[in-house]
Amino acid sequence: MSNKFKLLIFDWDGTLMDSQARIIDCFKIAIAEVGLQPRTAHEIRQIVGLGLLEGFQALCSDGSPAQLKQAVKIYRDNYFSSYAKPTPLFDKADEVLQGLYDAGYWLAVATGKGRRGLNEALDKTGLKHLFHSTRCAEETTSKPNPHMLYEILEELDTNVSDAVMIGDSLFDLEMANKAGMASIAVSYGLQDKQRLMTCNPLTCLDDVTELPTWLEMTK
Repeated sequence: MSNKFKLLIFDWDGTLMDSQARIIDCFKIAIAEVGLQPRTAHEIRQIVGLGLLEGFQALCSDGSPAQLKQAVKIYRDNYFSSYAKPTPLFDKADEVLQGLYDAGYWLAVATGKGRRGLNEALDKTGLKHLFHSTRCAEETTSKPNPHMLYEILEELDTNVSDAVMIGDSLFDLEMANKAGMASIAVSYGLQDKQRLMTCNPLTCLDDVTELPTWLEMTK
């Protein structure tokens, strides 16, 4: 394999999985139940990608530490409830990942999700075996701090120049910039293309199925 990149590091929510409706719903429920000022779907989309507590802190600066801690618990309880909204993969994302794995790429996940949420998603989608490494915000430092990228690189003994971060939020791209890592934005997730391009990603893809062709062209 003579590809420019050896390791592809993916964000999860909004990049591989269409979880927007479920995340927004759970944030709104938690905010209402602890008695904080309601937030719009647009406002919530801007903080998705941070760790859960960090997300509530950024979204609800009027909240006390006790309220925010309780909001995190309520969010998790609702996210894993039997009536939570479904979170499908983006169309053909599983085929793209399998194809990249078969082509010899190493795959990893760097996500603001908790470990329980990521493990559930990996188990339900049957994709766990494709990833060489995964990191969740609660196990390390929340995006945009680059710590989780450094940990993945160290675990896989990979140089930063051989890796690329793929994500749908400013936090993903800022994290990559801070690590000195190349990045690829995707426009079909939670944040708009114009904002993403301010972080100078190598490209911005409008569909996950465009990734293999783009990688092939950059060999």
